[in-house]
Amino acid sequence: MHLSIIIPAFNEERLIERCLQSISTSLVANLTSGFTSEIIVVDNNSTDNTATLARQAGAQLVFEPINQIGRARNTGAAEATGDWLLFLDADSLITPELLGDILRMIQDGKNVGCGCTLRMQGIPWWANLILQLWMGASILFRWASGAMLVCRSDAFRDVGGFTQELYAAEEIRLSKQLKQWGRQGGLHFTILTQHPLETSARKVALYSVGEIAGQILRVMLHPRRTLQDKKQLSVLYDGRR
Repeated sequence: MHLSIIIPAFNEERLIERCLQSISTSLVANLTSGFTSEIIVVDNNSTDNTATLARQAGAQLVFEPINQIGRARNTGAAEATGDWLLFLDADSLITPELLGDILRMIQDGKNVGCGCTLRMQGIPWWANLILQLWMGASILFRWASGAMLVCRSDAFRDVGGFTQELYAAEEIRLSKQLKQWGRQGGLHFTILTQHPLETSARKVALYSVGEIAGQILRVMLHPRRTLQDKKQLSVLYDGRR
């Protein structure tokens, strides 16, 4: 089994090395006969040292000039050679335990893909409430979070990858498409819950409660209009790092 790990990255020089180190550590801890992997970093038109640091860490580097998360993930997937694809955000840290859960999910042969629960350190109560509400919805509806999504590469190609009509929530649409694809062969899309993914809480530090609440409210009230307009998704795209 060959696993392609794809990391979209825009101006991630502060965090990309830690992310890549977590991957390397987890791969070594789960090294078994017949398991191979590749790490692809998609430089999404960064203006800092993201590309240099990724290359120095030994990752395969791909360039995507249009700054859009779903597009960057698709660009990485187009270069991938794996039977399975693991999309991971550059501000997240995977653990050997979580990667072990993913590999067991793959070897089980009953799933087309998976997401996982998330953990953020040191966040205030209101941010933790939002996170827990999202986790509840993710588990209930089996929607992967953007921080990590795993799927079979043939299923990814068949459903057309991440939609490029949306600037956010493209992972939810892909989760739905993968579930539908899997039903044809009796396969499931699941959410792993035993070992959460550690992801950055920087947006909680960089944006006010009002900015984050306003972003969520706009998506809830006008989902299509908001998700298709990059200018209305400032929390994701205004470049604060």
